Order: sequence, then C-alpha cells, then structure tokens
Amino acid sequence: MNIRRRTMIQTTALTGTAAVALAACGGDDGGGDGGTGGSDAGGSPDAIVTFNNTEPQNPLVTTNSNEMGGISILANLYSGLFSYDAEGTAQEEMAESVETEDSQHYTITIKDGWTFTNGDPVTAQNFVDAWNHGANGANGQVSSYFFESIEGYAEVSGEDADPTATMSGLTVVDDLTFEVTLVSPQSDFPTRLGYIAYSPLPQAYFEDPEGFGQAPIGNGPYRLVEWNQNQNALLEVNPDYSGPRKPANGGLDFVVYQDPETAYNDMLSGSLDVIDSIPPSARSSYQDELGDRAVSKPAATITFFGIHMEDPDYTGEAGMLRRQAISRAIDRATICDTIFHGTTSPSTDFISPAVAGHSESIPGSEVLQYDEAEAKRLWDEAEAIQPFQGPFTLSYNADGSHQEWVEAICNGLKNVLGIEAQGNSFPDFKSLREATTGRTITGAFRSSWIADYPSMYNFLGPLYSSAAAEGRGSNNWDYMNPEFDEMLQEGLSATSEEESLRIGQQAQELLLRDLPGIPLWFNSVSAGYSETVDNVEFSWDSQPIYYQVTKKS
Repeated sequence: MNIRRRTMIQTTALTGTAAVALAACGGDDGGGDGGTGGSDAGGSPDAIVTFNNTEPQNPLVTTNSNEMGGISILANLYSGLFSYDAEGTAQEEMAESVETEDSQHYTITIKDGWTFTNGDPVTAQNFVDAWNHGANGANGQVSSYFFESIEGYAEVSGEDADPTATMSGLTVVDDLTFEVTLVSPQSDFPTRLGYIAYSPLPQAYFEDPEGFGQAPIGNGPYRLVEWNQNQNALLEVNPDYSGPRKPANGGLDFVVYQDPETAYNDMLSGSLDVIDSIPPSARSSYQDELGDRAVSKPAATITFFGIHMEDPDYTGEAGMLRRQAISRAIDRATICDTIFHGTTSPSTDFISPAVAGHSESIPGSEVLQYDEAEAKRLWDEAEAIQPFQGPFTLSYNADGSHQEWVEAICNGLKNVLGIEAQGNSFPDFKSLREATTGRTITGAFRSSWIADYPSMYNFLGPLYSSAAAEGRGSNNWDYMNPEFDEMLQEGLSATSEEESLRIGQQAQELLLRDLPGIPLWFNSVSAGYSETVDNVEFSWDSQPIYYQVTKKS
C-alpha cells in the first residue's frame, strides 16, 4: 500500500500488516461494556486521578524505557507523530502527513506550532536528533532496536560507535519536514510511529542527559511535577497541548505499589482510583464485587518465561529437548482456570489473539500442549545427551501477582519430570529487570509483553531478533538465529498483508522448535476502578486511557 496523504495513514493502521482484529483471549466481558464505565457527564476537571504503577527501571527517557513502569509515565509526557486509540487505530498527533511511493522512502511533515513544556518549538530536527541518539550504540539506549530498519543503523549501532555518528537514512529538509530511508520496503513502518521511542527530544536533553532523565521536558498532554522514586510520579495538565488526547482531569498520580493486594484494597476503599491488574486472590470475585466497575476485555499481551541461550543446562541439542520437555510438562489450562479464573487462556503461539497473525495451528505448536508422557520422553532423551545439573529455577518479582502460578509450574515439573524445581523471588520488578537485562540471572525468568504497536512483528522482532539482543532491546535471552532474522525482514518487506502474516507464522516454527521463550498464556485486561471516578476505559494494549478518566464531583 502506498501512503500519499495523511488521510491514508489511519487506514494503514487497520489494513496493512499491523491490522488489529480484537478477539477473545480469556474471560468474558465482565462489566459488560468492554471496559468503559461511569457517566459521560464529565466530573471534576481539576482533580488528580491516581493509578497504580511499578518503579521505572531507568531514568525517564523515551529511547531508554522498555517496561511499563516508565512507559506509562512517558506516554503521557510526550506526543509523537501518532498515538493509538482504544482499538489500536493510529491517530495523528504531530504528524501533518506521511508520504511514500514505495514503502521505503518516507517524507514526514509535522504540524506547526507545537512546543515543549520549556517553551522551545518542536521541529523536525528534534525528531531526527532523538532517533539518531536512540540508535547509536555508544549511548546504551534500550530502545535501539526500534531504529534497526532505518538505513545506516548498522554503522552506528555498535557499542564502540562514535557517539556523534548519525544514520544516513535520516535527513532534515526544513523545520517541519524530514525524510526517512529504510533498508527495505516496510509497509507497517508508519504504524510503529506511535510508540514512545519515536518521540522528539528537546535540546535540553542533550545538554544534561542525566539531569533530564530525572525531570524530563516533554510535549504531551501532561508535564511532570515531581518524581519521588519508589513512591510516585505526579503529572499535571500541559496547558499548551493541542493534540487529540486532551485531558479531562487535572493530572495523574502514578503510585508505586510493592503489593498488588494492597493496591486492590486501596481501590476498593477509594484511596486509589484505577488499578490495571487484579491480584489472583480476587480474580474469581472481582466482577461480582465491582459490578460495572470491573473490566475484562482482550488485550495485546502475553506471559511467558525466558531461559538464556547460553545457560549450560539449556544449550545444544540437549538444551533444545529440555526446553521442549519443560513446555510439555506445564498444564497451562489448569493454571488458567484455577489461578486466573478464566481471565487468561493457554498460549498456542507467540502472538496475542488481539493482533492479526495469531494462529492455533502453526506446525510445531503441539509443544505448547500439556502431555506428561511426551514431556518425560523428551527429558529422558535430553538426559542421555547431557545430564541436567539443576535445579530448575523460575525467577519472578514479588511485587507482582506471580508467586502462585510460579509455584504451580514448579510443582508440575517436579511431578512430571521428577526434578527439583523452585521459584526464585526478587523483591521488586526493577531488581528483576536489572538482573535480566544485566545478564546476571540464571535459570528461567518471568517475562511478559505488551505490544508497543499493533503488529505481529512487534511480538517477534523486539523479543527474538539478533538486533534486539545486540542492541540492548528486549531479547534478554540472546536468541540469535540468522534464518529467523531473514524471515522477519522478508515478512516486513512483503507487499501484501496475507503474505506478511504467512511469513511471520513460518518464522514462529523456528521459535516453537528452539523455545528461547516459553509461552504460557494470553492475558486479558482484568482491572477495575473505584466509585470515585468515571469514564474509565482500557485500550488494545491493556493500559487505561489516562486522559479521559474523570473524578466524580
């Protein structure tokens, strides 16, 4: 599809390779309204709304955040070229037009009159500078992978790169226009541009990156008042914001919780307005308890655990067989029913059912099905090649609702495989992420993925491509398979959606064989809100639509 006029870019989000087809992935409609509740009568426009959150792993920089503790804050401080509505359709923020004749060469024009909250105008140079900074390996940005498709990325992405080096595929034409050349035709490129890593950065960032990360200056619907680490981040309305996400409230307060049970109880009492995840102890009762304030709807998320490809117990042919045996020994259906009470459904591939490209019949997907006899056979075959040193450990963060299902998996492995298996608790999500990204963790470790943009390739590239491993992305298990990488590029360059999805499914056959990550279940939004607020809705990516929530008068 050629994108020539700005009116066509919204169509691309639905009809290109990133088309969204929301389908049930566990649970039912809960509150009955797909997650929208309360009155349309407004409420108090000056009141601050409170949300639960985890402590951001890194300083608040758009190109250096890939976990929701930071992204949830940054997405409200910044506006990029596009944002996504509740269904995942791209809507214009700063984009005036995105034009291309061949899906490889793009001319992007931004709207005039936008400013950062320090008064500086937002120009094309701010986008180009931010993207070059994010891509340059010397800067150590965790979102480097997202710029891989731009021409010149390979020359600047190494850790020993000249920190001033820039990508040849980015050219500033004038204050409002820049050009992007990709390494190949990629029709879903415009759809990606609503992700936070593609936001502009002001010159103030480059003058003091460390200080900026503690007090960022954005151009979005809100601006930061204060960030009290391990406590909260308080945002107020940006009066100069002119985009489609116009706040209906007076600000947002992201409150850090170590215990999801405490967050849930605070929501019930009214001291927390919105909670984005119901703890397991309340999964069977929250819909009755909250009524119309209970939220249950499909979302583009998946839970899995990873095992580093160089872990001695899981390398070579024995390691591949052992990963398959472990996957076969997990009774996903029982865990989904008894622990999550139908709010999750067993994984059948690596792609959420909420995104086009998901399948239940990819060759090799039987490895995700519970089979005690086959699990034992595969384990014994692996043992004949290389004995297991063990024990099996599955690391998780104690400030999430994970202990119960981790213990269920470990108990299942003990019973089916006859091995020692145990959970390994980290005190909080930040410490787990630091061990994961720092490659100091051993054994298996919990992970989940919430799509950055609505495309099956966002579930494949950032998690399993070689570039995402080398570029400090989210491939924390360092899976590097040239055949898989080649399929990704071929699928992204496909001229039709049907062909693109077919190639993406074919690439998953390799993942189902190697299992760098072991899919567990597809998540639905299971959330709720207090009687203190109205106009609560959760979007395609499982996050609240923050700007539209209002406090009751």
